[in-house]
Amino acid sequence: MSRLQAEHVFKVFGSRPDEAVRRLKEGAERDALRADGTTAAVIDASFSVAPGEIFVVMGLSGSGKSTLLRMLNGLLTPTAGRVLFDGQDLAALDERELRRVRSTRISMVFQHFALFPHRSVLENAAYGLEVQGVPRAEREERAAEALELCGLAGWERSWPDELSGGMQQRVGLARALATDADLLLMDESFSALDPLIRRDMQDQLLELQQRLRKTIVFITHDLNEAMRLGDGIAVMRDGRIVQLGTAEDILSRPADDYVASFVQDVDRSRVLTARAVMTRTAEPEPHGPGCGCPTVAPDTPLGELCAVSARVPHPVVVRGADGSVAGVVPRQRLVGLLGDEQRAPLTCAGAVTAGA
Repeated sequence: MSRLQAEHVFKVFGSRPDEAVRRLKEGAERDALRADGTTAAVIDASFSVAPGEIFVVMGLSGSGKSTLLRMLNGLLTPTAGRVLFDGQDLAALDERELRRVRSTRISMVFQHFALFPHRSVLENAAYGLEVQGVPRAEREERAAEALELCGLAGWERSWPDELSGGMQQRVGLARALATDADLLLMDESFSALDPLIRRDMQDQLLELQQRLRKTIVFITHDLNEAMRLGDGIAVMRDGRIVQLGTAEDILSRPADDYVASFVQDVDRSRVLTARAVMTRTAEPEPHGPGCGCPTVAPDTPLGELCAVSARVPHPVVVRGADGSVAGVVPRQRLVGLLGDEQRAPLTCAGAVTAGA
């Protein structure tokens, strides 16, 4: 079941939005509406986000991604279509119920930290709980736990201006986690950070996600960030979603020239992981018991995976943290992704062939 679902969502700003939606459905172009002073920010957007998934919406400035995000928590009402959160249409909620949902079940992490300079780090992290009316002792305990999760234990009594930009963003993330919301909405949350700090924050988010399994919608204009974080990715252009898929889908099978131009300079060996390219298998021991073959973890970068593949004559086994077989990666899959023309026999004594 989907935790979040958008069904043919439109958002039009102007004096005759319903007429604009009708024209768009009949095939009118976005630019044709501007002569009437109408702006179509989001056009016929549909997607679903599963519980525990990181869903990334990416596109250039003006593509409609931030407007779309604001419809996902009810800050904006769709001109047409529906946004369903756990099966409930947000537009059908009265103002009081919508405020309750936004304060208890949906949290936002902003681009520019949005910290209160006159409140301590602990007070900032506890702010969402304060709004909910949680007693002080409980909210401070929960905020301290969230800060520890984000690597900020010991900084609780500090002031925001005593922290680096990356640390301030961790406070914003801790504030969202402290409420234990079902859905996190992250609007370009790392784009104001320096590249190295940004990479650290991506690592932090992925590490937290492995432990907490939150449902996250992450907005970005950075393709490498989208590819690294997203379980599912929506590419937007001029208000429309032009492609939905996994990182592998978008890198390997771009929907049009626009998406192809986006991904042409992406270093696939750094973006993709074993999880993204493996083939699922029901075999308990793909190469036979006691094979002694090298294995990789699901989050192994593609570059490291290729190095392992070069040393073995068969598909590489991917094992989860519990040691179980999660899948295998045939060499042909790596050949297709990286363009390597070298092919070698992919066989292992008594088990898997190249077609595995």
